[in-house]
Amino acid sequence: MPQEGESPTRFVSMADVAAAAGVSQQTVSRVVNDRPNVSEITRRRVQEAMDRLGFRPNYAGRSLRGGRYLSVGLCAYDITQVGNLTMLDGIMGAAREHGYAITLVEMSKVDTFSLAEASRALAERPVDGVIIGMSRMAPDFESFTPQPGLPTVIVTMFAHPRCTTVDSDHYGCSTLVMDYLFARGHEQIRFVGGPDFSIDSQFREAGWQDALASRRIEPVAPLRGDWSARSGYEVGRRLAQDRAMTAVYVANDQMATGVIAALRDAGLRVPEDVSVVGVDDSLDPMVPHNELTTVRFDLRERGRVVFERAVPGISRGIEAIRIPGTLIERETVAPRRS
Repeated sequence: MPQEGESPTRFVSMADVAAAAGVSQQTVSRVVNDRPNVSEITRRRVQEAMDRLGFRPNYAGRSLRGGRYLSVGLCAYDITQVGNLTMLDGIMGAAREHGYAITLVEMSKVDTFSLAEASRALAERPVDGVIIGMSRMAPDFESFTPQPGLPTVIVTMFAHPRCTTVDSDHYGCSTLVMDYLFARGHEQIRFVGGPDFSIDSQFREAGWQDALASRRIEPVAPLRGDWSARSGYEVGRRLAQDRAMTAVYVANDQMATGVIAALRDAGLRVPEDVSVVGVDDSLDPMVPHNELTTVRFDLRERGRVVFERAVPGISRGIEAIRIPGTLIERETVAPRRS
């Protein structure tokens, strides 16, 4: 028996609520499911009884009646990354607007990532749709088939024949950066990428290479970091020995700050001697005077689009959606030195 002041632990049923409110179970059901034909006075009385007793609607039962759980499953890799957190904020905001919940499953950072396994893990839960973040290539990407009747969205730049894919335009952002640098006279533009497995970095690098090729400029082999400012600093120390370069395109802002620090420690001026551009515009909330020219992605908008494509009745068939970035001009780019 519960002690005085403790809540009872037994399941509270609709019959309990009906008895406490002095109405029928059918009336309680109408209130729970937000149906009409209930007076406002009765609705308040039933709601007060539910609150007092600690009644929770049985969503499994509601799904049997209405065919929906009002929940979307999200499988993500390393939710602590700034981009993933901001996209999650957009997903949660869209879910709130539509009266949905999000069921989150984080994938292992060690085991091999499989779309089929991620899809099965979410399909076993009470969800109406599935979102899978694919920051690294899944070995079963080409062969993957979504669960029948479960709208599935993969967050990736790669198009898929059987489900919708949504991502920021990581290739297009390189076109923005390179055109901007070319217009200021730069040709010897180096690239600093993220880890080899990163799809985002792969597409940014491809855009850099193609932009150079379009002007018949031979690219110098790119250098890589691990997304951290520390790794950017180590790369920047090596770049400081390259006297031919006049600009550096860095695949994220944190590494870009490390590159800038290393170049300045080596006696090079930014931007007078070397211009630097980053990607993601993640520093502005944290750095008092953010001088870095960068590309900003609307990750909250990406989250909203991803969510809506995973909801039955809102999804629009198979699409490949790429959301363009915006160049943010600050103080780390100058015309090429003579």
